[in-house]
This record gives sequence, C-alpha cells and structure tokens, in this order.
Amino acid sequence: MGDKSESSGSRKRRRDEADEEEEKTEAAGDADEAPSLEDSLMFSDTLVALRIMRAQFPRIDKVAIEPFVLRSQLYSSVKDRTQVDRELETLKRENMLRIFKLNTGQDDHAIMFLEDYLNQIERVTKRLEENKKSDTEVLEWFKKYVIDCKLEPSIDHQELCLLLSNGGKVKDEHISLLINAGLLTRQLIDPNMYWFAIPNIGSILKGLSQGRKELLSLLKRRRYKEMMLAPLEKKRLRLSPLDIRFHLRDLIGSGHLKTLCTPTGLVVRVSKD
Repeated sequence: MGDKSESSGSRKRRRDEADEEEEKTEAAGDADEAPSLEDSLMFSDTLVALRIMRAQFPRIDKVAIEPFVLRSQLYSSVKDRTQVDRELETLKRENMLRIFKLNTGQDDHAIMFLEDYLNQIERVTKRLEENKKSDTEVLEWFKKYVIDCKLEPSIDHQELCLLLSNGGKVKDEHISLLINAGLLTRQLIDPNMYWFAIPNIGSILKGLSQGRKELLSLLKRRRYKEMMLAPLEKKRLRLSPLDIRFHLRDLIGSGHLKTLCTPTGLVVRVSKD
C-alpha cells in the first residue's frame, strides 16, 4: 500500500514540475502577442471596457459571428457593478447596443453593439436569400419595426405580430422563419414569450460552457488551486473556440475565480465554493 501511494505521489510531483516547466517556456515565448491581460484587466467605465473587449474578441474559425461581450466580463473589468448596470441601461436606451439572455442554463447575458447585431442579421438574410427561402421580407420588418421599438431582451407574441404588421400581413411562417434564423427563441416557461437571440451563437455557447469547466478543472488540479496570470493566459483550451482571456474575464466576473496581487504579479485562484 505504501509503495502505491508513494508512486502516485511522485507521479503527481512530476506532473506539477512538468506544468511549471511548461509555464516557464510559454512565459518566455509569445512576447509579441497582444497586451497582457494583467495590463488591461480594469477599465474606468463600461463603454471603454466594451470597446476594448470587442476589439479583443477572438477570431473563430467556421462560425460567422460578430463580437459580443458577456455581462460577467464587464463585472470583472469595472470595479462598481452598479455602475456597469446603470451605464448598460443608458447605452441600451440610446440604441447603441442590445443585451441578450443566453441559453446556457445560467444567468448569462451577452452584449452586442447594435451595428454588429444588424450586420449579423444581414448575414442571415443573405444566406436565406441564397437558399431561395420565401418570406424573407419579415427580416426587413424585424429590423425596421421591432428592433428600434423593443429594447428589452424579450417580447410577447402579440406585441411581436403587432410591430411586424407595420411591414405587411404577418403569417405563422414569418414567425417560424425568425425562430429558424436564430433571431428569436421561445421561452420554455411561456411559449407566447420569445427571447431575442444572436444567430449562429449555438456552437459558441457549447464552447463557453465547456471552456469554463476546462479552465476551472485546470486550476483545481494545481497544488493551491491557483496560477500566475501571465503564464495562465498563454495556455490554450481544447474544448472552446473562445480564447482563455475571454474565459478568465468571465469567470473572474462571475466570482468563480479571483485575482490576488503578489510581488511577482497577479495570481488567479479558484474561489471557495
């Protein structure tokens, strides 16, 4: 029994040493990458944070999606959460951005600049027209009469039909097309209510959930469930198309991870359950 536990202990030590060696190598390379997360973790206001995170949104192969930012990422980057919520509400009322409830099973919200959201709708429209789908006029009605009038993340069936009717006679096929195009999702609790949605986001949401688990698992395997931020942000996740910085901001803002200042730099640690 003693031999077994000793060999298992020495295997764990070797794994820890290998991890530490890998971190040193990764920290030495990639010197010309984007500015370190440590140097751009905190921002003075929500709009500045949104613009910088939008510019840092990872390029994702095979998925045509415009940049979005999670509310949790803003919470990690602007000290006052009340300020974030207040400024988001103002920006929403000014029609600069839209807020979407994400279908992740958690209280996740994505923020997308209105211009990017309209570009996303345009991509969907072109794809449907190329596939010679009928009833695509409803996409124009949706852009023209629904988006500007309804700023909240959800809408009921009656109000949706009323707003769309400014463009023409609304048919069941129109609503089905909006759902199939990924612009609306039915709420499970009340099928007469819809969430506004971001088209093409499905595979990314799967990666978001898997990336969260992978990053937390990586840190939980560490001796003190922590790691220096500089080498950590250079690691690559296998299960998510989003980069590790995206996940770090998200998990810090949601409270699953916390940062500590040390003489050698920022440390990222798993928060206690």
